[in-house]
Amino acid sequence: MMDNLRTKANSPFIKVLLAIIILSFVLTGVAGYMIGGSSNDAAEVNGQSISREQLQQAFSQERQSLQENLGDRFSEIAGNEEAMRALRAQALANLINSELINQYAQELNLSASDAQIEKAIFAMPIFQTNGNFDSEKYRLILKQYNVNADNFAAQIRNDLVRAQLAKAFTGSDFALPSEVKTYAELFLQEREIRTATLSLADAQAKQSVTEDEIKAYYDANHDSFISPEKVKVSYVEIDATTLPEQTVSDEELKTYYEQNLKNYTQAEQKHYSMIQVASEKEANAIVDELKAGANFETLAAEKSTDKFSAGNKGVIGWMEEASTPAEIADAKLTEKGQISAPVKSGESFVIFRLDDIKPESVKSFDSVKDGLKTTLSQEKNVKQFYDLQQKVSEAATNDNESLASVEEVSGLKVATTDWFDKNNPPEALKFPKVINEIFSERLVDKNGSTGINSDVINVEGDRAFVVRVTEYKPEQIESLETVKPEIEALVKRQKANAVLKAEGDKLLAALKEGKGESALSEANVTFTAPETVSRVMPQTPITGAAMAMAKPVDGKATYATARDAQDNLVIIQLDKVTAGKASEEELAQLTREYQGMMAASVNEALMLNLRNNAKIEEFNVE
Repeated sequence: MMDNLRTKANSPFIKVLLAIIILSFVLTGVAGYMIGGSSNDAAEVNGQSISREQLQQAFSQERQSLQENLGDRFSEIAGNEEAMRALRAQALANLINSELINQYAQELNLSASDAQIEKAIFAMPIFQTNGNFDSEKYRLILKQYNVNADNFAAQIRNDLVRAQLAKAFTGSDFALPSEVKTYAELFLQEREIRTATLSLADAQAKQSVTEDEIKAYYDANHDSFISPEKVKVSYVEIDATTLPEQTVSDEELKTYYEQNLKNYTQAEQKHYSMIQVASEKEANAIVDELKAGANFETLAAEKSTDKFSAGNKGVIGWMEEASTPAEIADAKLTEKGQISAPVKSGESFVIFRLDDIKPESVKSFDSVKDGLKTTLSQEKNVKQFYDLQQKVSEAATNDNESLASVEEVSGLKVATTDWFDKNNPPEALKFPKVINEIFSERLVDKNGSTGINSDVINVEGDRAFVVRVTEYKPEQIESLETVKPEIEALVKRQKANAVLKAEGDKLLAALKEGKGESALSEANVTFTAPETVSRVMPQTPITGAAMAMAKPVDGKATYATARDAQDNLVIIQLDKVTAGKASEEELAQLTREYQGMMAASVNEALMLNLRNNAKIEEFNVE
């Protein structure tokens, strides 16, 4: 079958099979692979075009992925044109890299056999039920898709070839035992240190600041003391969970059931098998064998050129009349066990067998009543929620003087807030869509509040808001008197940091000269007891600094300074370094990590080389 997909593309089985495959591509975000080229290109890579349609598909996937990762915060990014341009540029760069890799694989003559393509298709989870290929799944969407078999097979082949190339990057050649051993010794290395701390808070408490110093700091840094725009807001919140629960009567359930009986009716289904051969003569010979008592399943497995159905002993699966391919329908099989005459399908001939029949059936009212009650109740609740939103929206639009009309039609109380800025909203309004609307040009402008109500703003959790800005303060530089205490603390901190640095440099020099004991005593600081640090323990600024220090030589300690999380100055004495020893389990894990790092490094170098040697032209796609 896979030896000549073009000539077999009209096979009934392949129509079903490829329909479900393309659905899986749509569901997994790979549909962009199937989009053809266009004169309206986004880029060209060594003469191979990348269409704007492909770029739009890739951009949509990047955008969706970002939205899933950021959740509520995504709206802030989505409203930023520069961020969206950067995301589109990233999507285009990924498409270009993908095309470069495809071209490189072709240069290396990497290939995938038809058998590998077939195996990959059978392994796709979208086809499987309980781990086995399920024909019923692909049958259901037969009527919805018309797929070019050559394009699909070519894409599967490309994916397999690229997988070979990727596997080469992560092979054992990138993790020699000696290299991993060295990496393990470094990664698991332990260091014995002692520390002495010079307190920033103590040094800051000893500092004094003059009025002139405060003013000088303010004059030099007044742009750092900008108060953001602030608002006071009144709002009404609609919460679906607080609305009365809607009930459904038995009469309503019965009426709905009778009016939608088709939804509870299972149409007649027929189960088919097939044998496909190249010529009508072969097909007639098989029909004769079957009439003589030959086993259909055996002949299908041995002689059918359709490898997919042959691998399943000829079985195609259950089908309803509406989704049955024309070739099978034309065979007019009506009785179980009936075998068709040879039917021409493309350049092949097919014998169909009707294996079984499931008559039309209707689910009883009692069997669906409970589920129907839940569904209709939920629909009523949703309708109630959105009907209320509609009333609120009309009230908010028709009366922009206040939220009184909204309060009247909804029965909900208007709430108010104190002053807040965009980065510190009250908890009740802490939704990006709500905050973006409050600070939008619709509700505030250079003159302050526009004096109008927002429309209904839907947020997650089945909630919605209508908001109104009642008071507004524009962004402004805060007065010296307002920020004076803050500046005083900042100047003291600057002075304290300078004192600590000078003290630390003095102590460090004394320690390196072997005069540290008296210097430490004079500064009234002492070293702690020895402690062991490593890269596998929780990392702190002190741990990181200690792991980067030069090793002791001839038993002589080395010294360095670092700032801890509280910005205290810490003097570190490194006494001993012990090479790491990995267990078998740790060695296996480190081997995988090392392979990954090396593969990433090789891949980065490869992409850089391919880009440097390629002719790449990007077109304006804004």
